[in-house]
Amino acid sequence: MTGRILCVDFGERRIGVALSDPSCTIASPFTTLPRRLGKRPPIMDLIAIMDEQDVQHIVVGLPLTLAGDDSEWTTTVRAFAATLAERSGRSVTLVDERFSSKMAERAVRGSGLKKSEREDKARIDAAAASVILQSYLNTRSMHEPRGTESE
Repeated sequence: MTGRILCVDFGERRIGVALSDPSCTIASPFTTLPRRLGKRPPIMDLIAIMDEQDVQHIVVGLPLTLAGDDSEWTTTVRAFAATLAERSGRSVTLVDERFSSKMAERAVRGSGLKKSEREDKARIDAAAASVILQSYLNTRSMHEPRGTESE
């Protein structure tokens, strides 16, 4: 796979976005996009980021229950991921995101930032996307055999 990988943590109020480095080894928080209830997700904004950052593949955090089951929100996220794949023309991998928000919250709070920055929900959402993406990058060989592209 050439190009970067973008990760989306799809939430009700915000979409956390993270990007891999060009070698697809390290994930970093990138931005957070606002969502408005009752409005369509900002898919064109995500596609613009992908085009600007040479993104070739997308990872979307899948919010499974603690037992590993789908929920109503999981169904919504799956539909979003399918639409994003179709409209962007890029392949999407769904990755279990259980505990990513808690891990991101701990990382942000332990980062030495001012209290107002540590409690910034947008910063935490972008960090959660980074946690999900790093998990994917660390186990990518399980998702994609070497030398092939995923569907």
